[in-house]
Amino acid sequence: MTLGYVPMRRRAFITLLGGAAAWPLAARAQQPMPVIGFLNSVSAGQFGHFLDMFRSGLNETGFVEGRNVRIEYRWAEGHFDRLPALAADLVGRNAAVIAATGGPASGLAAKAVTATTPIVFVSGGDPVKEGFVASFNRPGGNATGINLLLSAMEGKRLGLLRELLPSATLIGVLLNPAMPTYADQLNEIQEAARALTQQIHVLHVSDEREIDAAFASAAQLRAAALLVTADPFMFSRLDQLVALAKRYSVPVFYFAREFTAAGGLISYGISLAEAYRMVGVYTGRILKGEKPADLPVQQLTKFEMVINLKTAKALGLEVPPSLSARADEVIE
Repeated sequence: MTLGYVPMRRRAFITLLGGAAAWPLAARAQQPMPVIGFLNSVSAGQFGHFLDMFRSGLNETGFVEGRNVRIEYRWAEGHFDRLPALAADLVGRNAAVIAATGGPASGLAAKAVTATTPIVFVSGGDPVKEGFVASFNRPGGNATGINLLLSAMEGKRLGLLRELLPSATLIGVLLNPAMPTYADQLNEIQEAARALTQQIHVLHVSDEREIDAAFASAAQLRAAALLVTADPFMFSRLDQLVALAKRYSVPVFYFAREFTAAGGLISYGISLAEAYRMVGVYTGRILKGEKPADLPVQQLTKFEMVINLKTAKALGLEVPPSLSARADEVIE
């Protein structure tokens, strides 16, 4: 008995082969993109440039938002008490890694809600003391990140401000008591003030109304100048701080060049843009399979001083040549 045979047309056969070959491609296309949780303690308003740098760091490791990775953004709008819930939400959405930025409060909130999801933090103080890692070289847990040395430089900033205004009798210090690094920052400033025999007055600020009140108090106290301490909240109020300095005609020392570029008098600190790029790089490396425990905490050690001579002239200040000669950038 002869079995029936139905001939297959060549076009149909090729179509069948083409479909079979496409199966793996289709399967790969259906794989969900990994999710990055981007957690920040303040708002997106002043952080557009930093987000671009974060994405640039991701790009360096082969990840492009919307193409092969998705980013879920969570902003606490300056309310640190919201951070734990925002971090928990990102964990619940199966974020492959959480980039906790905008100061140590974001990283600490993420650490509190997960011991397994990888975290890339930004620390302004001592990440070992803050409980992020076991050591700089061998973090040993689910977190690693970038250390900005911001708190440790508060005394240096006070010294530079005194060099700019050697006859200043009283200097006001804007300090946020809600910052996890508050005690360290206060200690650094007090020690520097004692060494310089400089009288200071600490003005606590943690919202925009308190910033207005701080400038008014400084004017009543006849403070010769103000020092704005390193804090993501302060950065989020950049425009307000620079505008108040102009309104009260008071010299103000800042911690990032963005203030000086916006019309502030003088700043000294690390490049925040570079820090965000490095967070992006570490986030990408973790997405590729590296473990936070094996990625040493990166410590930024290059600082830049920027002086705005136009603002100095408006204030009637003569910048000492010894100071302007050491500036990394002078805005005419």
